[in-house]
Amino acid sequence: MEVPDVVPWTAPNELLLTTGYPLRDDPDQLVPLIAELDRVGLAGLGVKVGRFLAEVPAAAVARAETLGFPLIELPTELRIDDVLHDVLGRMLDRARSDQRSGEQLHRSFLDVVLAGGGLPDIAGALAAHLGTPVAVVDLVGTVLAGIDLQSLGLDPAERLPVPPGGHGVLVGGLHLSAASVVAGRRWHGWVVAIGRGPIAEEDGAALEHAATMVALTLTQAEELRAVEDRYRTGLMHDLLAGGDDPSELRRRATDFGWDVDRELIVLVARREAEGSPDGTEEVRDLDVGARRLFTERDPGAAVVAFGREVVALTAPFRGPTGRADAVAFAGRVSAALARAVGGPVSIGLARPVPDASRLPEAYEQARRAVAIGRRVHGPMAVAHFDELGVHRVLASVPEPELRSFAQEVLGPLAAPDAGMLDLRRTLRELLQTGGNVAEAARRLHFHYNTLRYRIEKLRALLGPFTEDARLRLDVEVALLILEHDDATAERRG
Repeated sequence: MEVPDVVPWTAPNELLLTTGYPLRDDPDQLVPLIAELDRVGLAGLGVKVGRFLAEVPAAAVARAETLGFPLIELPTELRIDDVLHDVLGRMLDRARSDQRSGEQLHRSFLDVVLAGGGLPDIAGALAAHLGTPVAVVDLVGTVLAGIDLQSLGLDPAERLPVPPGGHGVLVGGLHLSAASVVAGRRWHGWVVAIGRGPIAEEDGAALEHAATMVALTLTQAEELRAVEDRYRTGLMHDLLAGGDDPSELRRRATDFGWDVDRELIVLVARREAEGSPDGTEEVRDLDVGARRLFTERDPGAAVVAFGREVVALTAPFRGPTGRADAVAFAGRVSAALARAVGGPVSIGLARPVPDASRLPEAYEQARRAVAIGRRVHGPMAVAHFDELGVHRVLASVPEPELRSFAQEVLGPLAAPDAGMLDLRRTLRELLQTGGNVAEAARRLHFHYNTLRYRIEKLRALLGPFTEDARLRLDVEVALLILEHDDATAERRG
């Protein structure tokens, strides 16, 4: 302190020293000064007596006592430079000690990673260092490694709520301190210490070191997974193309835990996307959630995402309800993938094949099933090849030829306006009831005479379809061709 108005140049938690020179003419200035220093949060005031101040005024001592503010009387022979030198030396020693401790801690975590340890090993090393439970969690609070939530009195199915800023109090008074796990520009989650009180500053540094190692581990795992995915994709292409030596394909598949030396079914999933030429979008990581669904049911299943598809090879569903079970399972896969990617996913299933040599045929069936299912039923369709019926035949005919046929047979009834769409719906119900006018009227919620009037209008547009079986067949096929357009129009309406 070299001037009386020193308060603006002070900061909380500092210890202020003075020779008393700025106060020599008016020692009573100490009384309001002590109050101001206490207000801004100083750690205390050391006053040197003997040369410029004979003693510290009693009023100043009383004010310090009242405020609980540390007031230190420094002896005359004390050199303030010696105090500064000693304090600075201790600060540097502590900084060097903290640095050495941090380096040792960093090396210990690095040794864990270099020795092949994963997230549980890093969490265990940090817990041993801190003496408190530790967890590695993702961005939504799912525990990836470390503490079992049940041991903390929390529901093990719940997520660990990491508050903004990474520090907070959980249920039961547990304190949570977290460090962000960041690699490059990507944020992966948190490393969390859970205790009965806030952690010390040096323990916060340990959290940061552990978070760095977790980020390194996750990055390594992602790079390894990317390399493995490229090999998986190549192998799946070879299996579905029917190339290479079959025994070599089986050997390569075994390396990935795939069992292809058995009866298999092929499932193809496609993500729907508005604006793309064929209504689908490139898949990228769409198989992440799907792989778990398949491997839980069949550990030898193969699941790969490439291009615009997820392709799975898995064991067939047995028993008299096998096909229905397969469709139901595919529905669960579709729903799970839709939640993961934030958009509808359609699925096609092939017939079972006896071995991997027939996979190219099954793959083509599954692709046709997903394409036809989407065209007929719209987004989120789940279609089995054996349930496509006449659509399997229609799928092999070029689209322009199909539309030309539908327009020739249906004439004005093929127009996309609302009136024709309503008449086509009436016609479809009439055909599905085998020409039973009463049943069709009941399904359509029409009066019997209203439906009779509509039938006469349809006969005027199409000809005697109620008597001519060949014409009726042509009409039914033409309606199937337009079925997808009708479904799309109804969804828009």
